[in-house]
Amino acid sequence: MSLRFCSIASGSSGNCQYVETDKTNIIIDAGLSGKKIQNGLLSIGADPTKLNGILVTHEHKDHIKGVGILSRRFNIPIYANNNTWEAMKEYLGKLDEQNIRIIGSNNSFEIGDINIDSFSTSHDAADSLGYSLNHKNKKVSIVTDTGIITENIKSKIKDSNLLMLESNHDIQMLKIGSYPYYLKKRILSQDGHLSNEDAGNLISELFLDKFQRIFLGHLSRENNFPELAYQTVVNIMTEKGIKLNKDIQLQVADRHDPTELCIV
Repeated sequence: MSLRFCSIASGSSGNCQYVETDKTNIIIDAGLSGKKIQNGLLSIGADPTKLNGILVTHEHKDHIKGVGILSRRFNIPIYANNNTWEAMKEYLGKLDEQNIRIIGSNNSFEIGDINIDSFSTSHDAADSLGYSLNHKNKKVSIVTDTGIITENIKSKIKDSNLLMLESNHDIQMLKIGSYPYYLKKRILSQDGHLSNEDAGNLISELFLDKFQRIFLGHLSRENNFPELAYQTVVNIMTEKGIKLNKDIQLQVADRHDPTELCIV
């Protein structure tokens, strides 16, 4: 009766995460083609025909590209808040009315035997969300696409057994990189993305005296690379006395390929 997690893909080219119990199967975002998500699920032994819901964080293309396709193909309910629905509905195509599920921005609801808490994030979208998924005293939280970590976000994710956290960019790489000034300013703003340093500091702040598993996600292709994100976070944790693989297991989610299916 465990809770299990896999990142199908994570990055600016497309995002999709998967959480399951023995009875319930959910994806968070579907920012890839329907076929790629199906193949990713099949590669970890998950059946796309048994998906019980799609949780949408926000309306940007790298999070919704395959939402409408999968909903129509497998008759899957889509969960998003009202502002996100208004912003994304024209891109999803025709949907069955019963699969349009409007949720609150800071709300609790259930899909099968998984209890879900939504919480507001800070991003340049209509009304972006993060999610915590709970089952039998186990908790998986997903926080990407946010420029800051609010006290509300901390309170929602603080006791997670597994946390997928944005580690989008290296600040120095971004500043000296080729992006135009307005885009650099946006990424560094409160409505942008978390840096490697932000991720390391948050993990260290929230660390509890129990083993936790952390996935770093949504890495920028131009302003980051996996080894740098990983080492920056490890260095910050080490400075705070947190022992890698003893206190925390750390992994970078791949941009294109699924991680293993982890038991939480």
